[in-house]
Amino acid sequence: MGINQRQMSLGAFLFNYGHHYGAWRHPDSKVNGVIDLEFYKKSAQAAERGKFDMVFLADSSSVPSIQDAETNVSFIYPEALTVLGALTGLTERIGLAGTVSTTFNEPYNLARRFATLDHLSKGRAAWNVVTGTKETEARNFNADKLLEHSKRYERAREFLEVATGLWDSWEDEATVVDKQLPRFADTSRIHPINHQGSNFRVDGPLNIPRSPQGRPVIIEAGTSPDGQKLAAQTADVVFTATEDKEEAIRFYRQLKEQLPQYGRTPDQLKIMPGLLTFIGDTEEDAREKERAFNAFINPDAAVTYLSKLINVDLSGYPLDGPLPELPREGNTSRALMIMDMAKHTKMSIRDLGLHFSVARGHLTITGTAQQIADRIEDWFVSGACDGFNVMPPLLPDGLDEFVDKVVPLLQQRGLFRTEYTGHTLREHLGLTRPVSRFTAQPDSRTSF
Repeated sequence: MGINQRQMSLGAFLFNYGHHYGAWRHPDSKVNGVIDLEFYKKSAQAAERGKFDMVFLADSSSVPSIQDAETNVSFIYPEALTVLGALTGLTERIGLAGTVSTTFNEPYNLARRFATLDHLSKGRAAWNVVTGTKETEARNFNADKLLEHSKRYERAREFLEVATGLWDSWEDEATVVDKQLPRFADTSRIHPINHQGSNFRVDGPLNIPRSPQGRPVIIEAGTSPDGQKLAAQTADVVFTATEDKEEAIRFYRQLKEQLPQYGRTPDQLKIMPGLLTFIGDTEEDAREKERAFNAFINPDAAVTYLSKLINVDLSGYPLDGPLPELPREGNTSRALMIMDMAKHTKMSIRDLGLHFSVARGHLTITGTAQQIADRIEDWFVSGACDGFNVMPPLLPDGLDEFVDKVVPLLQQRGLFRTEYTGHTLREHLGLTRPVSRFTAQPDSRTSF
């Protein structure tokens, strides 16, 4: 092993009882753990014990259908930044990543919340940037319908421009805190951003000094053409979903090849597919574990979940028939993935529902810890990814199992750290700290 051998990044995706759709019914699930601080504490501390780069929380703002609540917990999302704020005092080194939508928020409020989290955590905050994808969400935020797809990305791009401007609005040297002069701040290093765009008008500056990372780490999905373009311009990390290694390699190359046109190098963007594992002492043990989990899935509930993923009510179609032809224009990348799989495999609606209830289209590996480490290494060295966002089928137990059985094998192979060498999330990921745009252009300084 060379001293400069490339090492992977690992995130831990925390999702109510676990990522398997039937996890809440598992005998070992902590039934009240979905909004229980002890649940998040144990999960985050397990990931930190494994030296993961970050823990990650998704978020959503609607209940697709009240009837879903009878058998479905996948729509329950505690507000991400509230949970991460609590975890700042319960962890020391691990990054804290949360999802916030650009469709249903305002840049100034969001910039303050993430800057605060970055300060309190001493530089461990990350923002997973998403656009709204559900009509039910729009109707909770004063709208009759969701913005059209390209308009959502146009708003997201401007939202990011405003947020990063606000994070830059205090230069690093702006905070003086000289009690004797007295002088708290050098106002020539605090800048209004005076943004006036098609979606937002924001004067600035932020009322919080520059945070330890300069800006929180930016995470995006970046699968659709619009998403890839935005990610190539603005993302530090891309989370993606794919089950096929060759497809992952194509996506990896395609996205990295877009970076130079924005003045960026390939090492400035980390691509991390989702990974769900069933770990056993033998391969048959692992497959039996997978079968036991799958037995907890109610087929009708799985089809209801599939309807949510593709934004189409499938209840009127024969469950053992094919997926109907659906409009592709303006749909989510996950919905397009499902349509393509249905066309390629000829799977029925029932089978598609069961398939996507396990890992939602992310890579699933079933086997011994050795077999799982082999597949992870193969994807990594083949140029399919820079690491993985680990999605245990059951939490927190499944994360402990991955940390105890798989991580040591990756460490022995020199593929993953044995200790943290940095303190901020950017340092964990090998990303440089961005310079304020105003520091880069000192003639732009103005007092106010």
